[in-house]
Amino acid sequence: MRRDVLSLIVGWTMMAMIIPLSFSFVITWWLDGFSTASVSFLLPIIISGVIGLSLLSIGVRSDTTERLRDREAFAAVALAWPVAVLVGSLPFWLGGVFHGPFTDGSSMADIGRGFVNSWFESMSGFTTTGSTVIEQSMSPNCVGSTPDCINAQPKGILIWRSLTQWLGGMGIIMLGLMLLSRVLGGGMALARAELTGPSLSRLRPKLQQTAIALWTIYIVLTVLEIALLWWLGGMSAFDAFNHGLTTLPTGGFSTHDASIGFYDSAIIETIIIVFMFLAGINFTLIWFAWERQWDKVLGDQEGRYYTYLLLVATTFIFIALLVQGGEMNESFRDSVFQVVSIGTSTGYGSSDYMPWPVVTHIILFLLMIIGASAGSTGGGLKMLRVTMAFKVAWREIGRISQPNRIVRIRMNGEVVERERLGLIVGMLFVWTGLFALACVLLAMTMPNSDFETVVSVVASSLGNTGPALGDYGPSNTWASMGTPSLLITSVLMWFGRLELMTALLLLHPRTWAREEREAPDRASVKLIRELFVKMEEKSEERKK
Repeated sequence: MRRDVLSLIVGWTMMAMIIPLSFSFVITWWLDGFSTASVSFLLPIIISGVIGLSLLSIGVRSDTTERLRDREAFAAVALAWPVAVLVGSLPFWLGGVFHGPFTDGSSMADIGRGFVNSWFESMSGFTTTGSTVIEQSMSPNCVGSTPDCINAQPKGILIWRSLTQWLGGMGIIMLGLMLLSRVLGGGMALARAELTGPSLSRLRPKLQQTAIALWTIYIVLTVLEIALLWWLGGMSAFDAFNHGLTTLPTGGFSTHDASIGFYDSAIIETIIIVFMFLAGINFTLIWFAWERQWDKVLGDQEGRYYTYLLLVATTFIFIALLVQGGEMNESFRDSVFQVVSIGTSTGYGSSDYMPWPVVTHIILFLLMIIGASAGSTGGGLKMLRVTMAFKVAWREIGRISQPNRIVRIRMNGEVVERERLGLIVGMLFVWTGLFALACVLLAMTMPNSDFETVVSVVASSLGNTGPALGDYGPSNTWASMGTPSLLITSVLMWFGRLELMTALLLLHPRTWAREEREAPDRASVKLIRELFVKMEEKSEERKK
């Protein structure tokens, strides 16, 4: 492992973090005053700059700009995220969203728990999970019986809260990928380590152009949703801006405790449903639609299966609500919105689904696990992995009756390589093992919670969904969790956002094995020697 390469990547990431922090500082100054802005953002900006400059000036060697390898890329991404989350948590802690060092009358215990809350809120934001611990018991800004605790927070900090999800949706490494691709080769490895799904398609010949194309799609859809929510939906400019920032990354942070249910508007729900669905499909398909390559859009198997899953789930839940005695229009609105919200791992709530029939809870739980499409901003295992896993299982069942038959797994008409299938099966095995272990650990730290609550919290955290079942449904925050539980779930969010393998790579001992660089002259001698050996082997083959 070339640790100076890690310093380069993490250093550039910290320098890139200064941009959104500075933007939030200006916005907070405008909306809440200079005092709130300086207390909340000046120190994080300084810390981010100091860390970035220190890593770039001290940790980087003159020969660092050698081509980046996969192991280094995955390790760098896994390390950069917790550092960014830590810096991103400081505005919540310093700005008084939770008890911090500048909060009057706070004990050391309150300040310590405030830091944990801030860390959790930041991790939930950057990983686009959307779970929150902002409520009356935890926030000094919500005094007594404040009816809407989230909306009582400083407006600039709420924008920062939404911005963490918008940045996390595309990826904080992708933010600086255009710089990194010029400084260092192997940028595709960085993108593969951070973007969700088993594969990443190049939309343009160069990776830098692909990054620009992805960000263009992301920004255009965000601006379009903000405009529609403000113009057609009747949202305030502030609320429209925040919900536009949190829908496209499938994040789910809202500016109100009641989430989307606060507005009780069919128009707003329809607009958000459309953009949640778009955020949950592969961005490559959106690009193809942009270029009017409709044959590729309509012919994509994952996109079709993803759409079928949402339609089937909506139908079952709609029927279940009608059987329970629900009104037709309301049942249809609630079923469509919650299926798309949970299925894309966005996590908005238009109604409380806990009183719904048990069968609806099972369907929503399965949607948490499956998630959206690969190459989207959604969480979960991804429809592509689940589809190919089913194809592998079906092939093995067929071999029982026809053992000599050769069946190749295909996706979109192309044969899937055995190495890729093995990686997917391994990913599913690791996910299952981590899920089981997390359930045991969380049950130990939450002894008073029932089975449904523990299992759904783990699924929601790993799937980056947000709301769970049981005690932590859509109408409840996660503030009642103890500190150990919050730390465990925040780690699970990190694992889920980086698709397990990227984060788990840090735990492998070979990742950190020191590596000695060869001197340039020795490297050239080695290359010449290898060439001579190959020439001798070819001459011997000709003689034979």
